[in-house]
Amino acid sequence: MDEPTETPVKRTYDRIAEHFASTRAYPWPEVTAFLRPGADDAVSRLDADATDALAGGAVPVVAGATQDGGDRSGVGLDIGCGNGRHAESLSAVVGRVVGVDVSAELLATARQRAEERRTDPRPHLIQADASSLPVGSNTVDIAVYVATLHHLRPRSRRVASLSELSRVLAPGGRALVSAWATAHDRFDADSGFDTTVPWTLPGGESVPRFYHIYDPAEFAADIRDSGLGVVATTVSSGNCYAVVDPDG
Repeated sequence: MDEPTETPVKRTYDRIAEHFASTRAYPWPEVTAFLRPGADDAVSRLDADATDALAGGAVPVVAGATQDGGDRSGVGLDIGCGNGRHAESLSAVVGRVVGVDVSAELLATARQRAEERRTDPRPHLIQADASSLPVGSNTVDIAVYVATLHHLRPRSRRVASLSELSRVLAPGGRALVSAWATAHDRFDADSGFDTTVPWTLPGGESVPRFYHIYDPAEFAADIRDSGLGVVATTVSSGNCYAVVDPDG
């Protein structure tokens, strides 16, 4: 596959990759909850330690996410995989994992992490854009698409990336999607908007990062317009969350 076209988000994360990755050691509790087999509600699937680690002690509730455990025979996909922390979590529950990120520098940190931590199975890491996934149709059993959707612009690319997620999910497959919300304590807004949020590198350099901040209704509408089915949605800890399936 051809290397993704140079984009602002690619340039940004190539620039901050090493420092950014060093601050992202652990999987999100929401992802841990989503991937845990057997429970019917997200609260009971959250580790106590993970719950305690949440800002302000809030427990993000993502209801309806289930995953058959045991044989690790399925395929997992991490869209916007960054340093590979969630691809590593997927490796604990499926037999094959694909991690996709537009940033070659972030993928390098993911490969290093997988090697150092001896992740098994080792994620197959691919440089690609979320709106054009190098993955076959109807092949993915479980996916995570967190903290990435909000970096895409314009709206057509965000919806296209969700449509790609719909395309690759197998019948019965599910995914967890997240994006920053207007409820985040950084913002005071009732409707979605575009903004930049700086990342400060050691030494003081400030690197702007594009975000589209979603209001919850807009988030749900983009998911529906993509062809995905909405299993459950919630807003917590300043993020919109949705559990989705391909049956929209």
